[in-house]
Amino acid sequence: MSPGRVGARLGLCACVLVVPLAVAAPARAQSQPDPAGSVRLSDEQTFTAWAHPEQAAAIRRLPARTSRQIARLRYLTEDGFPEVYLVLRSYTDHDQRTWLQVRIPMRPNGRTGWVAHSALGPLHLVRTRLIVDRRHLRATLYNSGRRTWRSPIGIGKPSTPTPAGRFWIRERITVPDPRGPYGPQAFGTSAYSSLAGWPGGGVVGIHGTNDPYLIPGQPSHGCIRVPNRSIRQLARLMPIGTPVWIR
Repeated sequence: MSPGRVGARLGLCACVLVVPLAVAAPARAQSQPDPAGSVRLSDEQTFTAWAHPEQAAAIRRLPARTSRQIARLRYLTEDGFPEVYLVLRSYTDHDQRTWLQVRIPMRPNGRTGWVAHSALGPLHLVRTRLIVDRRHLRATLYNSGRRTWRSPIGIGKPSTPTPAGRFWIRERITVPDPRGPYGPQAFGTSAYSSLAGWPGGGVVGIHGTNDPYLIPGQPSHGCIRVPNRSIRQLARLMPIGTPVWIR
């Protein structure tokens, strides 16, 4: 998100609720095939489950111990915050082992995989979703399907575009110098910039700005800039784990 860490660690939003697997919503069809009998835990619109890892366990392509490993769970983000994994589905195999399908914060953007349920901590539930509209240079936050916040934004310039896709909020940061280039608040997302050599891993952030006259516009290296007054409002409304749809 930035060349180095931009702020102190914050606690998780109090509105995040811990939920058991048993209250998951019924499964619905997805564009990609899912194991027969799997249960949807997130629609990424009005209910989304997420968890912190408890083990640096393997993330596998399919819900089976013999399936190919594609990554490992990690404990911390690039900025040193507890890592956040969105949990999409649950599946119990023939050996009564429960697997969870997660979105993976890694390059290339948009990867998913399966981990043992025991490798993740308690599931948390959020009802929020942030839509980033690159064409109209506007971001909108919804809570349980109702719009609660909207703001003009700045996005990546054509040579360093803000990536499109389904992402989520992994970090919330209070910036030490609110008059600086990141404004008073910043969020780290699971999106990664096209700049592979960007210091700090190339994490796309959502943050305030000391150049508000460039909003709306395309002034950034991929991050999403928000006027400072609006980013303060967003910090009160958007919890960790919120899905971020960039289109």
